[in-house]
Amino acid sequence: MELDLEAIRRVLPHRYPFLLIDRIVELRPGEGAVGIKNVSANEPFFEGHFPGRPVMPGVLIIEAMAQTAGVLMSDGDESGRVPLFMGIDKARFRRQVVPGDQLRLEVELLRRRKNVCRVSGKAFVGETLAAEAEMMATIADSD
Repeated sequence: MELDLEAIRRVLPHRYPFLLIDRIVELRPGEGAVGIKNVSANEPFFEGHFPGRPVMPGVLIIEAMAQTAGVLMSDGDESGRVPLFMGIDKARFRRQVVPGDQLRLEVELLRRRKNVCRVSGKAFVGETLAAEAEMMATIADSD
């Protein structure tokens, strides 16, 4: 299953400037997902990180992986529920991400118990691993 930007907006509560995924190119409910983030020179964080040498902040790469995991946790359904971080482990940054790069965000479900999930995430630029982490999140009611 694939989701375009409008479908992602119906699943996730995030909005500009904090919606960090542009497309889900693969969604295997209960297993994994692959998201795409096109990194543009117009991103607001590049003004200050860093002037003259723009680099996407590592925490935002992790957030983009987490948003991809949020779509996976929702199975692509428009439930109105909100994915919330519970923890990040084993985070490693391997390559700088700069304007013009396209991030391929691959997440795999490691474990799910009720509303809590543990996922493994990897962010690639081309074939090169840029970042990786394990994340825990829960799905909460939006009320």
